[in-house]
Amino acid sequence: MLTNTFDNFFQTEARMFLLATIRIALAEDGSDLTSLGLFTESDMAQAMIVAKQDTIVAGLPIIPMVFEFGGEQCQTHLNVDDGDKVSEGTMVAALQGPALQLLKAERVIMNFLCHLSGIANMTAQYVEALKGTGTQLLDTRKTLPGLRFPEKYAVLAGGGLNHRLTLSDMLMLKDNHIDRAGGITQAVDQLHSVHSPCPPIEVECRTLEEVEEACQCEIQRIMLDNMDAKTIKTALGAIPDSIETEISGNISLDNIRKIAELGPNFISVGKLTHSAPSSDFSMQFIPLS
Repeated sequence: MLTNTFDNFFQTEARMFLLATIRIALAEDGSDLTSLGLFTESDMAQAMIVAKQDTIVAGLPIIPMVFEFGGEQCQTHLNVDDGDKVSEGTMVAALQGPALQLLKAERVIMNFLCHLSGIANMTAQYVEALKGTGTQLLDTRKTLPGLRFPEKYAVLAGGGLNHRLTLSDMLMLKDNHIDRAGGITQAVDQLHSVHSPCPPIEVECRTLEEVEEACQCEIQRIMLDNMDAKTIKTALGAIPDSIETEISGNISLDNIRKIAELGPNFISVGKLTHSAPSSDFSMQFIPLS
């Protein structure tokens, strides 16, 4: 059950961004003139949300949050939990309330549910491919603008782990930072001199020479970016156990297990959030009056 995970994840800043995204999503739909022309404020309706494919589910707790913006109380009954795998035809939620409010909220609810479930579903496939290797799956910051937090929550629902939510969670030295400082050693020293206490530092390495230099610095993680399997194996053999290792770049379901068997602590996959296909759900309405 991920109810506690959802509540713990969406606090303070994350909750603020989620609520802002819901507000914008409802606002950009404008006034539902079609429904206003055919339903009255007293008309009530029921709706069922049904899975149209086998999928992991994510985003269900967002449904009552969407209704909170409608000004009236809709009843929401969730039949499954986020993180559950459901089969085609499963009714994941039942809704009841004013027809106008349900119709206004329909597309916003479905957009969140389909998109986040798609991310969770793809994440679960990658997690399954890593089973037994000891390597953990990470997401990236390759997220849709404004959807960083719900998308990364969906990765958790699928069994993956979050890399960094914001730029301040971990200091990542990439080629532009390293080139600016004049080298990895200089960049790490400068970060330690500017930040006290200094957040964890990760260095993105492009060559074996950079790996060797990074190993001599006071850092927490080395990322091997876009290296071939032979180079990755050599690099991992040179990195001490005191420094975590992460592989990134050109990772797919076809090659992730082979890469994991080389022994990295983590593999990060950008497509979890930027390329996951939406899961298919439908909302079916039953007018009551």
